[in-house]
Amino acid sequence: MLLPLDGVLVVSCEQAVAAPLASRQLADLGARVIKVERPGGGDFARRYDRTVRGLSSHFVWLNRSKESITLDLKDPADRAVMQDLIERADVFLQNYAPGAAERLGLGADQLRAARPELIHCSISGYGTSGPLRDAKAYDLLVQAETGLVSITGSEDAPAKSGIPAADIAAGMYAFSAVLAALYQRATTGTGATLHVNLFDSLLEWMGYPLYYTRYGGTQPRRAGTSHAAIAPYGTYRSGDATAVVLSVQNEREWQRFCEIVLDRPELMARPDFATQADRVAHRAELDELIDAALSGLDGGELLRRLDAAGIANARQRELADVIDHPQLLGRDRWTSVDTPAGEVQALRPPIEWSGVAARMDPVPAAGEHTRSILAEFGHPSS
Repeated sequence: MLLPLDGVLVVSCEQAVAAPLASRQLADLGARVIKVERPGGGDFARRYDRTVRGLSSHFVWLNRSKESITLDLKDPADRAVMQDLIERADVFLQNYAPGAAERLGLGADQLRAARPELIHCSISGYGTSGPLRDAKAYDLLVQAETGLVSITGSEDAPAKSGIPAADIAAGMYAFSAVLAALYQRATTGTGATLHVNLFDSLLEWMGYPLYYTRYGGTQPRRAGTSHAAIAPYGTYRSGDATAVVLSVQNEREWQRFCEIVLDRPELMARPDFATQADRVAHRAELDELIDAALSGLDGGELLRRLDAAGIANARQRELADVIDHPQLLGRDRWTSVDTPAGEVQALRPPIEWSGVAARMDPVPAAGEHTRSILAEFGHPSS
């Protein structure tokens, strides 16, 4: 069976995380993605680390199922190749620094004047206007500017997200925007000019704390794995130090938590724990009582009681445990992809399409497909 985006050609001048994530997901669904890289090393994300058999973990994650061509876009001959690629493209994706695409003749107005059916998608740090338009926009900087750092971490110290949240947010919105534009073009014949930026994308994900702060007068406090408006909530440890995350969402659950999990039904009568707001206000005392009650239980018994009481819970796992997570193994979520350093394990795409096998083609070496693409598009190779 054909993949949903078979026949769609994406040409991407991409680097780092956001644009490669968007184009990889298009490739997962069958699009042909030609990744345009700089001569002399290509996408700088190739050199972030060397943990995957000498390759970058970021790059292996983001660049399977693509073809790589190296072009010097300041060279007239390579610029001609680029124009020919775009002439056949359905989608052009880029995340150059602000103004760079326009200087190279690759801006949306320039390209769509000749091909109004082209879908042109740009990803930037802060958008096309405003005082930060030209500012550098590394993921951590955007996490700081959007306030994510201020609500993440412990009470004593803020922390950045452990994943590149701003980059991932922008990549996801670019992916969904391109899909919507492809649908629009299928029905109208007209392409689209799309712009996504890291700042706006991550702010969308910050919706709840922004509303909480604007209308509540204070921002949610940093509380580790706890929650600003729910208690008990977060990580607790059994007597054998098993870390378990749990959440009590309403008064019925609070009653069952006291009776079945803590074996302390008398706590239900305490007025300082009567409502969610009361428990949040007295969180420190509440947590002290919970810790004392759980100290006599091992991890297995604690999980059994939580399940019996219908209390939402999970194991707090280290990444080494996640690799062999029973949910991943039980659903056969690991598969393999080829890379320039040999075969590696990779997670299947999160979109499951009934009757369609996931595309898991190799991760390319820098410029691996330069000769074949040049030949296909009628250009001699040097």
